[in-house]
Amino acid sequence: MTGAFTPPAYGDRSLADVVPSVARALGAPLDGHPVGLELPPAPSYVVFLVDGMGAELLARHAHVAPYLSSLLEGGSTGTAGVPSTTATSLTSLGTGLVPGAHGLVGFTARIPGTDRLLNHLGWDNGIDPLEWQPHPTAFGRLADAGVHVTSVNKRDFDGSGLTVASQRGATYVGADRVGERIAATVSASARQPSLTYVYDSDLDWTGHKFGVASTQWLQQLAMVDAEAEQLREALPAATRLLVVADHGMVDSPRDARVDVDAVDGMRDGVWLLGGEARFRHLYCSGRAVDDVLTTWREVLGERATVLAREDAVDRGWFGAVDARVLPRLGDVMVACHGDTAIVSTRDFAYEDTLVGLHGSLTSTEMLIPILVG
Repeated sequence: MTGAFTPPAYGDRSLADVVPSVARALGAPLDGHPVGLELPPAPSYVVFLVDGMGAELLARHAHVAPYLSSLLEGGSTGTAGVPSTTATSLTSLGTGLVPGAHGLVGFTARIPGTDRLLNHLGWDNGIDPLEWQPHPTAFGRLADAGVHVTSVNKRDFDGSGLTVASQRGATYVGADRVGERIAATVSASARQPSLTYVYDSDLDWTGHKFGVASTQWLQQLAMVDAEAEQLREALPAATRLLVVADHGMVDSPRDARVDVDAVDGMRDGVWLLGGEARFRHLYCSGRAVDDVLTTWREVLGERATVLAREDAVDRGWFGAVDARVLPRLGDVMVACHGDTAIVSTRDFAYEDTLVGLHGSLTSTEMLIPILVG
């Protein structure tokens, strides 16, 4: 079953390579970044990230998104990092770093030396994002090089831990509605050279709540398509529009879910359960790692790949891993196959109410569109 996984294309066509590739296209290459993604030169770029719009989902529903689909033939496919989740992906995009370097290694991860998890979307006031993610961002490095870098995003995200960790160095413009976003993006991209990043989370929210097989999701995809087309029409011809995503999504039906609180033995030796339903970090007590590996492999069988931390690192799932990041990774990691989800009705009750999920290494979750308009 592990052969069905899509490995991250770090150093070539991953999210961490997008901004360095844009930088080179703007004539302001970032030192130390190998670039496998070739983009056409331009005086300004707009990077439009659609949360949850995996490449396979877009291709499957091309008839719903005629504008974006028109870019598929000349576009390309890249990958998210591991896990294929928003906080990890947005930080890779904004920093130009692999997860093992920037350290936001999942939806939730252990705060080393504690028995607490850090929710990378909600953050924790006791955690300084400058210490949690100390590396300069690619956005900041471009700004230092004289490129006008702007982030157009929801007002609620301004100054959040995730925004500081992933996007510091960019000028932040709050915009909650599509019209606001387009107007702000057009204004920012009028400066040259410039990189304007704009983010839309509504497709991801819809997929989580209703699933990617739902009428609601298809309607939302059509709205995203219209937004992208309107944005392209409003931009000067010389400005390039680059449409990407942070991950795809799979629907997980009830009968495909495993509740660790309802299966005897799955909690044994696990003192902290982290990650998310499609990609779990298991933090083990004492010398319980081997026992946890055995139990979880027996329970899950072909439904998931269960690895010790060292094996996951050796497979390159996170890229090169900094020493400070290593203890944030689970002692054991569980990556789901098919439509399986590993839920906990005790620790993550809300997550079990969601229909669409992501985080693992299936092609549906990992492959992202890279579309130039």
